[in-house]
Amino acid sequence: MAAPEFDSLTVGDVVAERDFAFTRDALVRYAGASGDFNPIHYRDDVATSVGLPGVIAHGMLTMGVSVQPVVDWAGDPARVSDYQVRFTRPVVVDPEAGATVSVTAKVGQLDAEARVARIDLTTTFNGETVLGKAQVRVSFER
Repeated sequence: MAAPEFDSLTVGDVVAERDFAFTRDALVRYAGASGDFNPIHYRDDVATSVGLPGVIAHGMLTMGVSVQPVVDWAGDPARVSDYQVRFTRPVVVDPEAGATVSVTAKVGQLDAEARVARIDLTTTFNGETVLGKAQVRVSFER
């Protein structure tokens, strides 16, 4: 896929969409890679004892997969100059069915002088947004 051109972008354009499947096995692998072994990410009894509906995905895992479609679209990870989110809801990962997180990336703002696009992410699970104010700044320097 060719890298996008700044001048071809319009506010409101959907630039990427993708679904990500989480399994309990994936959570354990992510715990090993990240060093985050909090048992709310792999034990239902601990998760429910602290008021959660069940085992939840790591917030940073959700954040990481959410930006990936933008990185792929941009063509170069170095184009991403800033990425911010607020965690608003947990992603509950069923022991058998897992969980599917859906990401839509849309052009939210264009700064022609700086040649920077703000890409707004909508990340949902079970029809509810799980990341608030999820925004990625993508630079298109000449």
